[in-house]
Amino acid sequence: MKSISKLSSILNTSLSWNKPRITLLSHFLMSLFAVRTVNLKQIANTMRDSAKPESNYRRLQRFFSSYNFCYDELARLLVGLFFNDKAHWYLTMDRTNWKYGKLNINILMLGICYKGRAIPVCWSMLNKKGNSNTAERIELVSRFIRIFGKERIKGLLADREFIGGDWFGWLNEEALPFIIRLKKSEITTNSRGLEVDIHGLFFHLKVGQTQSLAGARILWDKKVYLAAKRLLDGELLIIATNHLLPDSIDVYLKRWEIETLFECLKGRGFNFEDTRITERERVSKMVAVLSIAYCWAHKMGEWRSEQGDGIKTKKHGRLEKSLFRHGLDLLQQISIGSCRVIKTINRCLNLLIPRPIQPKKIELFIG
Repeated sequence: MKSISKLSSILNTSLSWNKPRITLLSHFLMSLFAVRTVNLKQIANTMRDSAKPESNYRRLQRFFSSYNFCYDELARLLVGLFFNDKAHWYLTMDRTNWKYGKLNINILMLGICYKGRAIPVCWSMLNKKGNSNTAERIELVSRFIRIFGKERIKGLLADREFIGGDWFGWLNEEALPFIIRLKKSEITTNSRGLEVDIHGLFFHLKVGQTQSLAGARILWDKKVYLAAKRLLDGELLIIATNHLLPDSIDVYLKRWEIETLFECLKGRGFNFEDTRITERERVSKMVAVLSIAYCWAHKMGEWRSEQGDGIKTKKHGRLEKSLFRHGLDLLQQISIGSCRVIKTINRCLNLLIPRPIQPKKIELFIG
């Protein structure tokens, strides 16, 4: 119970919630680490307080149905765990979705690239199945800018789903650098200004070869710079940027960090798809809680490695597990009581104290 009290005190410095809500969040996080599933009944059964599991279950239901979250202060908390006010970031955008019965759960996510795994910052729940549209993407990026400002954005990374003339046009208007993959069927121009199939510009590339074209080309009436790489399966990875970037292919590969984030929220971490919550705002709140847990575990894994408790390397040269999993394992030991070293527990809790990230007061006009 002392750990819950200290955890509540730490969270209270970052979140403007009342005491009962902060305490419930603290119990939820510790139980989540113990059971590694978002199933509310299992979490209620492992909460270490004086209430009965049935009562805890109802409290958790009310937590996700009734309480209002301030997502801006949550974003500052998550970013402050890893970065200071001088940091500059590559952002990565993607979408994850699954079905529960006939209902679609569809999440559009914006994260910050960081050590192989993206840090979740802003997200929105799409009221549909399938791809996002330009307005939904603009709203998400605009929210990030409102909180943190434009000057910290080194570039926006996204896959082939996130293309289009209106979208590229808005990014240009806002002077936001982008590094986005294109479909091989798109039409662009060659060095003489004639329209050609984009894949034809890179048809000659062999497996493993890359090429960046000299000069800008026209795509959807917008100037872009193109680069490509022939992947091991023979497919072309074609990248468009709105600024000259010699290493655009290498930078684009950071986009995969958001895929590993989704894996950690799902099967490799907290089994997000086990949730029976389907109402969009409630799912968004669950994403918020999981984001805190995910970032805490990642920070814990970093700390363990810095203390000499490193991750073993397998015979094939890959690490036995990720920093996230390294931290998650210790947090689980603490939550179930198998780790009783007070110094370690205190350090674990202190890792949730963020650096101050000042909110940006910016009036963003979207034409």
